[in-house]
Amino acid sequence: MSIDSTVSSSYTDSLRLDTSNSAVYETEEERSELTQEDFFSLLTQQLAYQDPSNPVENAEMISQMTAFQTSEGISELNDQIGGLADIMTSSQALQASTLVGQNVLVAANAGHSSGSGFDGIVALEDHTSNISVTIEDASGQVIQTIYLDDQSAGNAKFEWDGTNLAGEQAADGVYQVTVNGMQNGKSVELPTAVYANVQSVSLSSTLDGTALNLSGLGTISLSDVLEVAEG
Repeated sequence: MSIDSTVSSSYTDSLRLDTSNSAVYETEEERSELTQEDFFSLLTQQLAYQDPSNPVENAEMISQMTAFQTSEGISELNDQIGGLADIMTSSQALQASTLVGQNVLVAANAGHSSGSGFDGIVALEDHTSNISVTIEDASGQVIQTIYLDDQSAGNAKFEWDGTNLAGEQAADGVYQVTVNGMQNGKSVELPTAVYANVQSVSLSSTLDGTALNLSGLGTISLSDVLEVAEG
């Protein structure tokens, strides 16, 4: 007896998924996403064709639904946080733009002079005496030495007017700063910070957001600014 290949039993037909109402996706990204409608469709199919002798437990079903809703919620939350981060970055850049033309204090052992020298801060952890601030050019030649009075713990300010040891104006450029002093009878080298002029502000992918472009000193992150002073 021959069997007509075009005839299918109602039972085997019932096992075939109904594709007549399949959604038409326009992009690869959409095809890879499981929507809430897709999830409930699959859940319905699972319930319809489960083994009657071993049905899905209610707890398992609830667990699946909860997992999907949690995953969907996390995805939406990530999108919202991403959008908020973009807004905050743009807002930060806008606020930082007001620093253009101002002087900012940054931790550094070099400063840029445009004919008038630069100012800086010496960080002191203890009472310090015999404080000397040495200014050197790129070749290591001493351009000027500034002496400060004895200082208690805290920040001590120094000022360089841009002149060399002969009293002449030093050339424009970047100069190294070295500060030494005596603490508890020992000679120590002290950490410094210098004031630098902000030329421009930009968004940086390598500095975690907003970056300040300093005259002669390159680029730093906005978070590295210790103080803002009038330019």
